[in-house]
Amino acid sequence: MKAPSQRLPFYPQEKRKQESKNGGRDCSFPFLIKGKQLLIEREVNPFGKGAIMPFGLVSAWNKRRRSKSQDHTDPWVYRTVEHWKLEDQAPQPPKRHRGSSVFTLKEMEEATCSFSDENFLGKGGFGRVYRGTLRSGEVVAIKKMELPQFKEAEGEHEFRVEVDILSRLDHPNLVSLIGYCADGKHRFLVYEYMQKGNLQDHLNGIGEAKMDWPLRLKVALGAARGLAYLHSSSAVGIPIVHRDFKSTNVLLSADFEAKISDFGLAKLMPEGQETYVTARVLGTFGYFDPEYTSTGKLTLQSDVYAFGVVLLELLTGRRAVDLNQGPNDQNLVLQVRHILNDRKKLRKVIDPELSRSSYTMESIAMFANLASRCVRTESSERPSMAECIKELQLIIYTNSKGLSMPMHALRMV
Repeated sequence: MKAPSQRLPFYPQEKRKQESKNGGRDCSFPFLIKGKQLLIEREVNPFGKGAIMPFGLVSAWNKRRRSKSQDHTDPWVYRTVEHWKLEDQAPQPPKRHRGSSVFTLKEMEEATCSFSDENFLGKGGFGRVYRGTLRSGEVVAIKKMELPQFKEAEGEHEFRVEVDILSRLDHPNLVSLIGYCADGKHRFLVYEYMQKGNLQDHLNGIGEAKMDWPLRLKVALGAARGLAYLHSSSAVGIPIVHRDFKSTNVLLSADFEAKISDFGLAKLMPEGQETYVTARVLGTFGYFDPEYTSTGKLTLQSDVYAFGVVLLELLTGRRAVDLNQGPNDQNLVLQVRHILNDRKKLRKVIDPELSRSSYTMESIAMFANLASRCVRTESSERPSMAECIKELQLIIYTNSKGLSMPMHALRMV
């Protein structure tokens, strides 16, 4: 947008004084037009603080500035505040305002056809989940809080934590919170709809499609990126511990992109601290960090342990805890930990549902080694999520390269 003339209609005296004090280096100031705040960018006086340009050079200098200007017509460039802030950054797609929509109970009933059985997707610790269609036509997943009275206060806390955290996060490997409903005593969370459900269902035969090895590696990498984003502190300024990472909280899109969900137990770590001592140990049995369980000390490495358990589920196709097994075989980590670095014995725990043509033993061994380090008892011996990402990328490359080689050169099961 161009100015109506080269003379500025508004240039406060205070601004001129401030600019003079700064030696002419303040090259932008606010300007009001039709109720919108704009920024006017000015070039700095090249002759230094307090200097007055010789009259004979004014014309030549203005001509040089115009030749450098993008529009070649006016030395004053008008941009909106939003444009100015992003001027030095790479173009980005428009972001959705997460968690900004507030729904009524009536809208939730309309979206789910009064919570009909046809729209029922599943049930978790928080309550039932339904498929819904908003008035805009968007298909969503609606989580309805259904807790006994003695757990209502705890559920209310988890509800508020999830709305607060997800409203501030933005990453392709975290589920999007579209909005929520807090109508009277009714509580609902509205998420983007994930067509393929959760990871555990696919590993245990409930999902429609069987997952081959490259697809499992893709899911593992996506989940790792989501956790690394939470741990990086880039989202809200301080690291976040998910505290309830598990295969049922890894949701899958139509093309099997992994997205982490359920942030009700998430914890923002105290600023500048790597450990938080909790009064109660919260999470899911089978994914508990042993150090967190015994000491109550919560760290980012608690999520790494849970991630290692999910890696073992991807490798073996078994549940983290299976009460249908014998007493010594119920816990997956305890069952396989001692053989993860033994190639001969490792073959026995590979998921039999995996196609023999989809993996190489080299990638399986590397994956098992990563999982074994993630579930070590001492948290200091576990890798970070950033390191997990790098190793998974190498494993994907190794598997892809191995599968492209002639069959006689492969070391496959």
